[in-house]
Amino acid sequence: MANYEKNPEMLHLILLALVAVAYVFSAINPIDRLAWFGQMTPAVLLVLLLVASYHRFRFSTFAYVMVFLHVLLLLYGAHYTYSNNPLFNYFQEQFEWQRNHFDRVGHFAQGFVPAFLLKEFFVRGGYVKKGKVLWLIVILSCLGLSAAYELSEFALVKILAVPVDLIMGTQGDYFDSHWDMLWALIGASIATVVFGSFHDKQMAKMEKHLIKDKDSN
Repeated sequence: MANYEKNPEMLHLILLALVAVAYVFSAINPIDRLAWFGQMTPAVLLVLLLVASYHRFRFSTFAYVMVFLHVLLLLYGAHYTYSNNPLFNYFQEQFEWQRNHFDRVGHFAQGFVPAFLLKEFFVRGGYVKKGKVLWLIVILSCLGLSAAYELSEFALVKILAVPVDLIMGTQGDYFDSHWDMLWALIGASIATVVFGSFHDKQMAKMEKHLIKDKDSN
């Protein structure tokens, strides 16, 4: 671990390689190819964005690890679809749930992980100072991203004229989109408030590393 702290770029490359492997496994015989494409696309776009911006804006290693776990979750969900996740099908049977709740976990992560990225971008980019206003901006930004995702799913259903449940995974719940946004809001709030101090320390480590790396060059 000490080696990774001195050379975090090595860990970042390993995470990227593991994402590529996970993508290949996710693409092999998914339950529904169209649903897989729609649900894995956000993960791929996020990774491409972070790779493209890596030399211009370096996030903390903690943030990259959180993104890595989030991408694994998205690719896993895309392979089976959110409505037919086998692990949560098992939980549904054991606890007599009325639906497969994997999508709740996915949308919690949809707020939890982007909160770290947005906070770093706002603070380290010099756009917003630390404080309660920052909390509000990050949380509302995550809620906005969640709403945009729901609208994109709605547009996809309308444009392709496919069954709603195939893309949105409503499972018969008319308030599914509202629940999705609520869980994203909860995730963003926990990331910002509960993990705020820990995240600040991780940002400080990356800033220290970047300064040291710049001075050595």
